[in-house]
Amino acid sequence: MAVRVLFLLVAALGAVIPMRFFLAWFGENGFTITGMVAAWHTNAASSGLVWDLTIAAGALTLWVLIETILDRNWWGLVAIPATFCIGVSCGLPLYLALRR
Repeated sequence: MAVRVLFLLVAALGAVIPMRFFLAWFGENGFTITGMVAAWHTNAASSGLVWDLTIAAGALTLWVLIETILDRNWWGLVAIPATFCIGVSCGLPLYLALRR
């Protein structure tokens, strides 16, 4: 199996698995982004994880932007909204699949 296909499969898992938990939370608590953000910061461990993922998302965004400017691979920009709308677990493998 090609490496690109493997990365796309990981990106799909990185989209589906976290989204199941997000949708379950929304089902129990209503669709409120501010409520979800507050839930992410209920204790020091979850706040640490949120900041870890936020910093990783920022680093991935910088990487995507720099490589896009240098290589003109515009499809790589798709990884940025995937990262911030779904998560790093989707955005990173998606970007790796889209690289030339």
